[in-house]
Amino acid sequence: MNKLRVAWLLPVAWFYWQPSLSEFARLFPGTTVFTGLFPGFAKGLEGTLRVEVVGKFRVIEINRDHSSYGDNFTYLSPGIIGHLLKLRPQVIFSSSFGVWTILALVLKPILWSRVIIAYEGSSPGVDYRHSALRLLVRRSMVWLADACITNSQAGKDYLIDVLYARRDRVFLQPYEIPDAKTLPGSGAIVSDLSTLQRPLFLFVGHVIPRKGLPSLLQACAILQQRGYTNYTLLVVGDGEQQDELKAFCQEQELSDRVQWMGRVSYDQIGSYFKSADVFVFPTMEDTWGVVALEAMLMGKPILCSKGAGTSELVVHGENGYVFPPDNATELADLMQNRHLRIGRAW
Repeated sequence: MNKLRVAWLLPVAWFYWQPSLSEFARLFPGTTVFTGLFPGFAKGLEGTLRVEVVGKFRVIEINRDHSSYGDNFTYLSPGIIGHLLKLRPQVIFSSSFGVWTILALVLKPILWSRVIIAYEGSSPGVDYRHSALRLLVRRSMVWLADACITNSQAGKDYLIDVLYARRDRVFLQPYEIPDAKTLPGSGAIVSDLSTLQRPLFLFVGHVIPRKGLPSLLQACAILQQRGYTNYTLLVVGDGEQQDELKAFCQEQELSDRVQWMGRVSYDQIGSYFKSADVFVFPTMEDTWGVVALEAMLMGKPILCSKGAGTSELVVHGENGYVFPPDNATELADLMQNRHLRIGRAW
């Protein structure tokens, strides 16, 4: 049995991390996940990971801008130092360029550990390309780290071209990958959707500017103007823009076309993917976007904004289509495109 001691340092051990980490822990049983927030185990993965919650995870907003990621600071407990000194891991994977990654790099010569930075992906709101200080700190961290991994080609390019990481130490390997077996409700159909006009387009996410729902609703308004009403849009999620966007739907006479499902618990979300015909991910900016991968697991065609890191996995015209995040007309064209019947009919 492999006795390598490995620590994963994650601000939040979200459900979508758990399938790959559980498999990792099976290969390396000496793995411990340290996190500032643990929502519990995904269904089917109970007890497959050793998880320790250290302190309390908090996001301190410096510049609140929901049209982008905004400028913020993620507080994580310095108590991680004691946990690492006790475990003395030989390998540390640490998420992004936060305080825990800094502490892991500081402890590296004491622990004789290898430190690997896991960078989710590149986007304008998290890259800080115009901040000389942040880039200096990140370049120093990359220089001190033994390697970097990232989900996307854009993340790899950022690490190499902007942070000057050595090419042979940067690995492109998607690691935030959901598993169909652990996506709750993936075998069920939502019964109260059976009477809705198909095709069913599905949006899942926070109802905030960055997620691009206004652009999707503008596309629906364009379809309304064209006289195309043979569809339904399901909006799963809630947020600060919800009242404003519901009012927009009333003004544009979209109330019959757009169904607001509200926030849905994670153990039900798979049933909505199962029921939908096409998944739409109109985000203005997402470093990755696991929700698009969850739809792919259900075999759904994807309409994916180029603002999402996961757009790299959409093969245009095969498993879906990509579009500019600020082009509602192009999105409307795609929604009306009969070729979206990929693998099915309605």
